[in-house]
Amino acid sequence: MSWAFPAINGSLPAEEGGPRNLPGSTKAYTPQQIDDLSNPPDWYPDEHAPAPQIVQHGHAGALACGACHLMSGEGHPESAGLTGFTAEYIIRQMADFKSGARKDAARMNGIAKELSDEETRQAGEWFATLKPTVWTKVMEAATVPKTFVGQGRMRFALAAGGTEPIGNRIITLPQDQSKATKRDPHSGFIAYVPPGSIAKGEALIKGGSGKTIACNICHGDSLKGLGNVPRLAGLHPIYVARQLFLFRDGTRNGGDAQLMKKPVAQLTDEDIVAIAAYVGSLSPVK
Repeated sequence: MSWAFPAINGSLPAEEGGPRNLPGSTKAYTPQQIDDLSNPPDWYPDEHAPAPQIVQHGHAGALACGACHLMSGEGHPESAGLTGFTAEYIIRQMADFKSGARKDAARMNGIAKELSDEETRQAGEWFATLKPTVWTKVMEAATVPKTFVGQGRMRFALAAGGTEPIGNRIITLPQDQSKATKRDPHSGFIAYVPPGSIAKGEALIKGGSGKTIACNICHGDSLKGLGNVPRLAGLHPIYVARQLFLFRDGTRNGGDAQLMKKPVAQLTDEDIVAIAAYVGSLSPVK
C-alpha cells in the first residue's frame, strides 16, 4: 500500500526563472513564487470569497492552506479535497490532527499545532463555502505509465516513457503536468484503477457480500455527504484509499473514526482500492 502514501523518489528538470501565466488569469508568478508554500498563487481570485490570512499566507510552522489544498479547495492527490465539507467537519479534523488522534506527520500534525482556534475556524468556514467540481477522471487500465514521485509528492510520468502493470494500485497523474505544477485550480487529475474495480466497488459500498455496511446510510444516498458526515463522491480515489487504510489499521483514531471501525474491519486491500475507485468516479456536483 506504499503507493497510497507517496514519497519523493525523483524530480522534474529545473525550470528557468521568469513569470508564468495561465489562460484566463491576469496573474503572473515565477516558479519560485508558485512553490512558496507560505504564499501560494491565487490565479483566479474572483472565483472565491476573500480568503482568510492563513489560507493564503502561512506563518512559522504553518504552511498556507491554499498551497496544498489549492485556492479552489480541490487539492492535489497527496493532500485532500475540502470542497463540500462542512465547517464543523473540517474544524473537527483539525482538532484530531492537533491532538494526534489523526496522523499526518509529513504536514498536518505540525500545521494544526501552529494554528490558533480562530485561524482554524476561519479556514474551516471559508473552505465550506467552496463548491465541489469534477476534479478527477477515474479510468480503468491494466497498464499505466511508468512514474516517479516528484515535487509536492505528486506523481509524474517518466520522461523516458514506458508502461507497467497497474497491479492493485491507484496511479494518479495530472491531466496537464505543466498546469498542475503551477497549482492551476482548473486543471485536474486522472486516476488509473484496476480493471473491474469500479463495478466491484459499487457492489461493496452497497453492502455486497456482507463485508461492510452500505456507505449511503451515513454519507447520503448519492454519497455527496449528509450533514456533518463528509461526501465521498468525487474525492481523489488515492485519498479515499489512504483514509480507509488508516481507519483499518487504527492510525486514524479520532471521534469520527470510531464509526468507521466496523465498516472497514473485513476489507482487503483489493476491496479498499475498488471502493475508492467507485466513489471517486461519482460526480460530487449537487
